[in-house]
Amino acid sequence: MDRNLALELVRVTEAAAISASRLMGRGDEKAADQAAVDAMRSRLNAIEMRGTVVIGEGERDEAPMLYIGEKVGTGNGPELDIALDPLEGTTITARGLPNALAVIAMAEKGNLLNAPDVYMEKIAVGPRAKGKVNILRPPKENLEAVSKALGKPVTDITAIILDRPRHEKLIEQVRATGCRIKLIGDGDVAAAIATAFDDTGVDILFGIGGAPEGVIAAAALNCMDGDMQGRFWWRNDAEKERAKSMGIADPDKVYTLNELAKGQTMFAASGVTDGDLLKGVRYTRHGLVTHSIVMRSATRTIRFVEGHHHLR
Repeated sequence: MDRNLALELVRVTEAAAISASRLMGRGDEKAADQAAVDAMRSRLNAIEMRGTVVIGEGERDEAPMLYIGEKVGTGNGPELDIALDPLEGTTITARGLPNALAVIAMAEKGNLLNAPDVYMEKIAVGPRAKGKVNILRPPKENLEAVSKALGKPVTDITAIILDRPRHEKLIEQVRATGCRIKLIGDGDVAAAIATAFDDTGVDILFGIGGAPEGVIAAAALNCMDGDMQGRFWWRNDAEKERAKSMGIADPDKVYTLNELAKGQTMFAASGVTDGDLLKGVRYTRHGLVTHSIVMRSATRTIRFVEGHHHLR
């Protein structure tokens, strides 16, 4: 993939973040999400590519724009798979809370898992703990493995977990080890990425979140030489049947990072509200300021981009 595509992705997430940020704290989740979707779609269709949305806003009947299977781009150029979340954190944007992002990932055709919009159990770590964790092991064993890899006691390890009733037992097990826990309301893409940065203070992600977000996070961790595993977490047989129709043959399979997002990947995100990874959109008398991150797996390059946008 042409490296110039990485800058194009930043423009896409900047546009989505700016549009969503105008509705920050106004209590309307749907309006914030729609604003981000509209802006992202418009920018995507200006890129020279033949893109297919493999992770999007949902299936066609449920999502009027950026649905799974939608074609984006000019119709010329390379064939690419796209995974996106125009607004990761609709609720936190509507409430003006931290860590809302606009995110997108890209890979060559066939290299991103076409995951159904269901739940996925995940475990993610940064480069120093790569290959040391296994989603099938109890939390205690994984924390001990991360402790050894990072060279610090389990009591100094910080796990990040979505604050959900379904995680009560998991949280109890992690607490029993003496590990520190950071509970978050939303945004497990940013949480997974945080494990790969030393200055975030986050060492491991545990728990069940969205499967589409799992693929997006895997694409980012692929750029950062991190590690991740995931397996679908089914709520009913109907979800299994829908997944089967999308090509998921083994409902109990554990997916490695390279099965979620393989080959060359690119990832970009822009902050909507202030967070641990990125600042949100700032409004000044001269215009808007955005903060973004963009990554390429081919070179392991990670860039932080501050954009200044004039009001006109």
